[in-house]
Amino acid sequence: MANSNLPPSSLLLILLFALFSNAFNFPSAMDCNSSDRAALVKIKEQLGNPPELSSWLPATNCCAWDNTIVCSETGRVYLVALFRLNVTAPITSAYGDLPMLQTIQLDTMPGLYGPIPSSFAKLSHLELLDITGTQVSGPIPDFLVKTNLSALTITNRKLTEHIPHRLSNLRYIDLSSNMLSGTIPPGLLHGSFRFLILSNNMLTGQIPEDYAYGDIDTIDLSHNQLTGDPSFLFGTAKPMTKIDLSWNELEFDMTKVRFPYHLTYLDLSHNHIKGGVSKFLKDIKLGHFNVSYNDLCGKIPTGRFMIYHGADSYVHKCLCGTPLPPLQETRVANN
Repeated sequence: MANSNLPPSSLLLILLFALFSNAFNFPSAMDCNSSDRAALVKIKEQLGNPPELSSWLPATNCCAWDNTIVCSETGRVYLVALFRLNVTAPITSAYGDLPMLQTIQLDTMPGLYGPIPSSFAKLSHLELLDITGTQVSGPIPDFLVKTNLSALTITNRKLTEHIPHRLSNLRYIDLSSNMLSGTIPPGLLHGSFRFLILSNNMLTGQIPEDYAYGDIDTIDLSHNQLTGDPSFLFGTAKPMTKIDLSWNELEFDMTKVRFPYHLTYLDLSHNHIKGGVSKFLKDIKLGHFNVSYNDLCGKIPTGRFMIYHGADSYVHKCLCGTPLPPLQETRVANN
């Protein structure tokens, strides 16, 4: 494997890939498959022969090339990860000519543009697709159901239309900061240790109730236009460590809601949540907590882990008590 300084987010995804596949085998000294080498050379040419890929030479062993090419013990390329290339080109269709490919990572390439090529439908072994810091646009293609995706990350770009339903092996999805619309499909995630990250889009409708079940670690649906009652996501036995539903149009009575004991991050700010701040939060040690700008009212519970939350966790005119300033507490008492 080539020695490269990978971005921290990409290192995380490589580790996730290792976890998902349970088979992150490092390459042998065997020469790479000739057809795989030809496909890689074509990728280089279609990217405009960037100088960062100067080691990609037709007469050499592609398993030893720089910029992260990983081969199996039989010399088949199963990981291609390109970072910080100064190119102006669409995503090349030549990836479809690497039939054993399991991972594609394209990170910090602002000149990379266009839709995901239809040739990706040929990648039946593809488990991880990570596209970050590019100009990739268009819909998430339905043909990705023909792959074996466990992790899909396409962030901070111009994806539009709906989220496809039938990705049957998906355990990690991050489509944050795009222009996706429509509703959240039920049953997107499967297996254990799941992540649902769809923040900063234009999603509408209610959160499907099936996301209350199974081994889901993270739910981040912030900055959308979601409606309804999401309290089914909560409960002491749920395995979630992060829940961010801020900046939506969600409504429920928080007074008696119990939250997952393992939760470390909870943001429900900028919704229409009513009732009082749940006294059961005293038992949850949260590193981040915010219920500001809702319809909550009454005195804030005190004791145990509530001491860790400052006044900025409760910004709203109808809440009172520690840690809010006495002026606000007096104003609420007089109403």
